[in-house]
Amino acid sequence: MATSLSESIVPGSGPNPEDDPRAFVLQYVQPGLAGLIDGSVSTLAPIFAAAFATHSNGATFLVGMAASIGAGISMGFTEALSDDGRVTGRGSPWMRGMVCGVMTTLGGLGHTLPYAIPESWPNAFGLATSLAVFVVGVELLAISAIRTHYMATPFWRATLQVVLGGALVLATGIVIGSA
Repeated sequence: MATSLSESIVPGSGPNPEDDPRAFVLQYVQPGLAGLIDGSVSTLAPIFAAAFATHSNGATFLVGMAASIGAGISMGFTEALSDDGRVTGRGSPWMRGMVCGVMTTLGGLGHTLPYAIPESWPNAFGLATSLAVFVVGVELLAISAIRTHYMATPFWRATLQVVLGGALVLATGIVIGSA
């Protein structure tokens, strides 16, 4: 009774994530995972298109920063405005939005940061691109591990799904950037 009463009086309040593992998943893990997937995968195309179109670490870094931060803002607002938590029990929309936005930004920044390598370094572009591809692999494996741990998705299936999606987006960016 008290939980349902508080949910009807305080919009967005729901089960306490400290007491209820399902609430923790709904309020923090799911929006964070959605953000990490979006940030890691959706920014691949613009970042690698910029990299292969310009062969410039500086230009690629700027595109990556813009894509990562812009996607974080967009996903944060999308999650916060998707529902107020009353019907779904997903908790505070602004907290979910912040979690999703921060994780989206971090997901894109991971493979953007290698392009901060100064172009004066020998083979700077090749080194940055190799590091960025390595970071993408780590990001995708981390996403698979989170899905396995919190979403009860078998690791091999989670990995196949995430790597297939990531590879398609990565290839799109490379093909468009090389055209």
